[in-house]
Amino acid sequence: MSDGTTTSSADVVRGAPCWVSLTARDLAAAEKFYGTVLGWEFRSTTLGERFAVAVTDGRPIATIGAVAGDMQVAVGWTPFFAVAQADEATARIRERSATVALGPVSFASGRAVLAADRDGAVFGVWEGRLPGGWQSWHDRGPVVVRLRTRDAFEAAIFYGGVLQWAEEGEGCCTVSYEEDRAEVVVRSCGDAVARISSGAIEAAPDPAIRPHWAVHFAVDDVDVRVEAARSLGGTVIATGTAGPAGAWADLRDPDGGLFTVFSRQPRPARSPA
Repeated sequence: MSDGTTTSSADVVRGAPCWVSLTARDLAAAEKFYGTVLGWEFRSTTLGERFAVAVTDGRPIATIGAVAGDMQVAVGWTPFFAVAQADEATARIRERSATVALGPVSFASGRAVLAADRDGAVFGVWEGRLPGGWQSWHDRGPVVVRLRTRDAFEAAIFYGGVLQWAEEGEGCCTVSYEEDRAEVVVRSCGDAVARISSGAIEAAPDPAIRPHWAVHFAVDDVDVRVEAARSLGGTVIATGTAGPAGAWADLRDPDGGLFTVFSRQPRPARSPA
């Protein structure tokens, strides 16, 4: 995932989410939709001509790859997690009775694996470099990832083993439970980088209800983004204003890719000491 300038894998916390990628059918159509809805610009990558890096405020935020047909996978957003060795991560996935759908696949800047956990939620692991300008992800960043799954504690044990969360030594993620939000929280350097909640229905016909990794993008005005999505053939699944993120909307792009936009509320001012 490179455009010529890169971030070393050593700068990425092991086990933390490091990227999100859209598996699309048509690159130009996806660029038009997300460029209009989210205000992204795009640049080429070393992954090939069917891939593009989405950029916002001059910083890389995601990739889009027009490979859904070739890989025979559904259109959708997938979070990738940083690992030291893709082969070892692949073995840990299989040891825990989950599915490796693809990989490890080698690119100029690293190696990727696409997998599904035991409840069917799709995720990826990435060993390698990231585009220059990449920033560590956390709840205050432009992208938030959340696993909606059948049993949050069981999922935390699975991902903890695969991604080596809570391992001894420096450079690892930690895991805790927040009672007020009923969520398992994954933290890196004190910042929440992923959240896991229970309640998804494994056999639900609606992919928004089945276990899945939900990808949330911070926007300036949710209503404006919703109308832009509608005008380009997107679907509004649900909207709301409750919760710590304020206004939000669950959307589906014209090819079926699920994503969420939310209004970033200002961080509360600290009281003077």
